[in-house]
Amino acid sequence: MGEREIAIVSFAEVIVERSDRDDCELLLPVLKRALGDVGLTQQDIGFTVSGSSDFLGGRPFAFVMATDVLGAWPPIRESHVEMDGAFALYEAWVRLQHGDLDTALVFAFGRPSQGPLHDVMSLQLDPYYMAPLRPDALSLGALAARAALDAGLTSEDELARIAGERRGVPTSTSEPYLREPLRAHATPTLRDGAAAIVLAAGDGARALSKRPAWIRGLDHRIEPHSLGARSLTRSVSTEQAARGAGALGFGADVAELHARFAHEEPLLSRALELPASTRVNPSGGALAQDPVMVTGLCRLGHAARAVHEGAARAIAHATSGPCLQQNLVCTLEAR
Repeated sequence: MGEREIAIVSFAEVIVERSDRDDCELLLPVLKRALGDVGLTQQDIGFTVSGSSDFLGGRPFAFVMATDVLGAWPPIRESHVEMDGAFALYEAWVRLQHGDLDTALVFAFGRPSQGPLHDVMSLQLDPYYMAPLRPDALSLGALAARAALDAGLTSEDELARIAGERRGVPTSTSEPYLREPLRAHATPTLRDGAAAIVLAAGDGARALSKRPAWIRGLDHRIEPHSLGARSLTRSVSTEQAARGAGALGFGADVAELHARFAHEEPLLSRALELPASTRVNPSGGALAQDPVMVTGLCRLGHAARAVHEGAARAIAHATSGPCLQQNLVCTLEAR
């Protein structure tokens, strides 16, 4: 819990099946819209932080080139995390708690279409035991799904139902397996994209937005690197982050969960103790659109948008690493 009132006042995103634009061209309209919606320019921003992955671009310090979109002058306070943009937002939130700055711009970008993403993601595995085996991300998702099914936490019928609701298309358990027990509809829909969020503190947020989405709590936790050292049927780090962010018993109207595989949604719902009345992933989530390195920030943005449009309370969740290794939880409310 932070001592200073901070709110999400603006959110913008662009998600496409495949982008032939470079990172700056992808980002420019998103940043202009996020800032323009609240009448700000880059010169009005106290702190700027981004999230991305150089592995997606296939070159070192790829994020530096993307900062060209911010302009070369005047100098700015800027930072970067080699993670999903949701974790960049955490850094911005902490920075605004210092009290000397009142606004922050958070943005993220990713173009997984540039390479074999599911193979590339194996580079984040434990380098001694897991990485040499080179399991791809889909196989690891299937491993966790099998554990959830065997533990009775979900069923193949429920996976098909969740996938159909999020994708907005009919799904069936008669479809062939992509990685048993996962069918294609239960896996993420990879997309290229970018997103941006503007944070503001105190009276500044009230001046910029008629209905700011106030961050009531924000926390993130990480579990062991080795898959054999943690449970795949319980997200302990989500439970811990939920307690830290005040999400348990929060009574959210909407929950935006960063569930890349269908079996992760009931797992996360249990960890967050979501009541049956909570609408889960009305945006479709990662099953509908997964712009890697942007998806978590989009969950925060869509949860904030729900508050902007009338919801009293919302929860946003983001994850990083294989099989829900690291998890962030944010509680948002209208005051």
